[in-house]
Amino acid sequence: MEVKIIRSPRRRRSVSARIVNDLLLVNAPLMLSQERLDKIIHGFKLKFAAKKLKNELDKEKNLAHLANALNEKYFDNKLKIESIEYSTNQNSRFGCCDYRTAKIRISHKIGLLPKWVRKYVLIHEMAHLIQPNHSRAFWDIVSRYKLTERARGYLMAASINMREGG
Repeated sequence: MEVKIIRSPRRRRSVSARIVNDLLLVNAPLMLSQERLDKIIHGFKLKFAAKKLKNELDKEKNLAHLANALNEKYFDNKLKIESIEYSTNQNSRFGCCDYRTAKIRISHKIGLLPKWVRKYVLIHEMAHLIQPNHSRAFWDIVSRYKLTERARGYLMAASINMREGG
């Protein structure tokens, strides 16, 4: 990504950035060191790349559409989901569900895995809307998905590979 830096003597502390036609336009204070600015720009690049990935996943691998199909098939359309979206800052969990607000967040890493694994993670989080814990009743709901054990094994192996850098 090409970067254009505009330094201003009027700007004292803050650095801002925006994308304009694949150009990262950075506004920075005149007196900010180049070393410090390079670190800030690196952070902006990561932030904008994550946002782009999230938008691509939302477009290509839409969670709401898949959740609606799973709600119909496994939950008789009884679940009311307030929102379901990918999250690019959720790196230690595959998904999370706030059963009080009916909001579900799925790690962007799940969007890069096979659809049958994504279905399992969605069913797992959707089941928390009924059972907010990992009780026997919860696992009875999740195990209605015939690829549950296979998906859990896949995710265990994927977790090990992610920790090892693979």
